[in-house]
Amino acid sequence: MNWNLIGHAWAVDLLRRHVANGEARHAYLFSGPPGLGRRTLAVHLAQALNCTNPPAPGEFCGQCRDCRQIAAMQHPDMAVVQAENEGGTLKVDQVRAVQHSLSLKPYQSKYRVALFLRFQEANDNAANALLKTLEEAPAHAILLLTADTPESLLPTIISRCEILRLRPLRVEEVESMLTDKGVDPERARLLAHISGGRPGYANRLLEDSSLLETRAERLNDLQALLQSTRVKKFSYADKLSKDKDGMRQAITFWLSYWRDVLLKASHASVTITNVDYSAEIESLASRLTLPAVRRTVSDLELALDRMDRNVNPRLLAEVLLMDWPK
Repeated sequence: MNWNLIGHAWAVDLLRRHVANGEARHAYLFSGPPGLGRRTLAVHLAQALNCTNPPAPGEFCGQCRDCRQIAAMQHPDMAVVQAENEGGTLKVDQVRAVQHSLSLKPYQSKYRVALFLRFQEANDNAANALLKTLEEAPAHAILLLTADTPESLLPTIISRCEILRLRPLRVEEVESMLTDKGVDPERARLLAHISGGRPGYANRLLEDSSLLETRAERLNDLQALLQSTRVKKFSYADKLSKDKDGMRQAITFWLSYWRDVLLKASHASVTITNVDYSAEIESLASRLTLPAVRRTVSDLELALDRMDRNVNPRLLAEVLLMDWPK
């Protein structure tokens, strides 16, 4: 049994032993890129901790009332805390609201569970409030955090959590998962590559065709912008900056593309992500110097970081596009 997960067997084995032996930690941090299965693994841990009819020690049935309520994130002893939208801010009031409930005895289960999603989006006050909760959590409370990287959180928070660093799966594993669902092999191969080995993201791409359409639009924009005049780049930057979520998404797609260019420019033997743009990526890599490509990748990574720090989005977009190699 792997808790109905694709991959991450080592993490499931570790958590299963903790539950089976009554050695569950008071706090866990699941880190890794979005779409990797961080939340799913955390939810399954909550089920294993509170299942009333486990088929084996450390397992969960998935059918009892507690398992079903936790899966739906509607359990009376489970609190889910996250920013209102992806890329938003998780605020101190949200953390404080959970602190009181954690101090109370569980209503119907063995443990009260607080699930803090994308905790790298917490502001300083929220992070400090959680630290206090971690230091004073009662024995019946389990705190589960997800974040892109442990390094994005306060060192004092990291030191109080059991950290599970999740890694992307092999593309072949995700491709197999999709074909098992009846997805056409060629489409499964494409989605597996685009997902970068993240099964959750692959499922999102499968279920929401608009994501692929948006991706194609942004990557086509990228190629056009490389040949555009300064006036057109300024105009595009102005339009892009008016939708912060859309801008973050565009930069994420562009970063994936430029990382593929970097792989080709450096003659790496690693398979690229955007396999449906392989010809364009090969052509771009052959025309640019390796330092220029590296600088562009670094600029895009920095731009994503700055967006989370409330930098002026229009100015950020203008500088980013003007600095692209021609």
